[in-house]
Amino acid sequence: MTAPTVALPQFAAPPMKILYIKEEDVEGLVSVPEVIEILDAAFRDQAAGRAWTNPRNRLRLPGATLHMMAGAIPGYFGYKAYTVAAGRTNFFFFLYSAQTADLLAMIEADALGQIRTGAASGLATRLLSKSDSRHATLFGAGWQAQSQLLAISTVRDLKRVFIVNRRPERREAFINKMQPLVKAELVPASSPEEAVRSSDIVTTVTSSREPVLKGEWLQPGVHINAAGGNLLLRRELDDEVVLRSNRLIVDSLEQSKIESGEFLGVIETGRRHWEDFTELRDVAAGLKPGRTSPSEITLFKSGGVALEDVAIGKVVYERALEQKVGRTLDL
Repeated sequence: MTAPTVALPQFAAPPMKILYIKEEDVEGLVSVPEVIEILDAAFRDQAAGRAWTNPRNRLRLPGATLHMMAGAIPGYFGYKAYTVAAGRTNFFFFLYSAQTADLLAMIEADALGQIRTGAASGLATRLLSKSDSRHATLFGAGWQAQSQLLAISTVRDLKRVFIVNRRPERREAFINKMQPLVKAELVPASSPEEAVRSSDIVTTVTSSREPVLKGEWLQPGVHINAAGGNLLLRRELDDEVVLRSNRLIVDSLEQSKIESGEFLGVIETGRRHWEDFTELRDVAAGLKPGRTSPSEITLFKSGGVALEDVAIGKVVYERALEQKVGRTLDL
């Protein structure tokens, strides 16, 4: 005799409530000055073994590239995925709870990336530049250059910033837009060399494949932020910049080995070694020195790491909940 079939109750998983946050909301929820402090805490957590970051991974297709990078901080983890195709980019960041592994938020992440890249240079400038730095040079006058200027101006009382760009109309538009936002006088550079020779801080944020900054221009005591390139084909700095730098700081040594075109030549020819480099987390945590004398030349190479995205994404998410910003998705 066949036993009767008993229907088991079906339990449907409750829908996940995910917060969707748009670009314009991100810009209103965090500012460059406070993100400097957020990144400082994140890098200290990384140095203490409480936060982690994986290097960027790229999937290359005919006509398109998918970039992905993941990281974790106390309480949260996440990843950023962005695509590049036909000159267009789309950035998204996905934030998860470390306790439940639930997806908490999807964040449009172009503005997030701009803010965190500028803030990383700001943190490095605070740790590595001379405290009495007053003059700076900024190579680049695009969208990314805006957060670089704001961050550097936050950590140093600058009097003058020379703006270098090959297109005078773009340089003037940048100055007109940014001058009301900073105390320093923004000045079009008549010559990149003259500007660099009179600067305490030099920042490059370009997409150039050929060096825009030459080591022969550097004066003792200058600090350099190289923030524009994260591909082996891009080189904002010539070899002499790297060779003359007394302190070489990177946000990720592992990622720099596969992305930093500025270091390729000097490493392969044995004029520099990866042992010469220090990670930003160790300087932030005080485990290794940054600047040790006023005459040292210091260099920070910013590739951009996922740890930064997660740290900012956490704050954006929590503030969006508090301020009832964003749209809830039921999935």
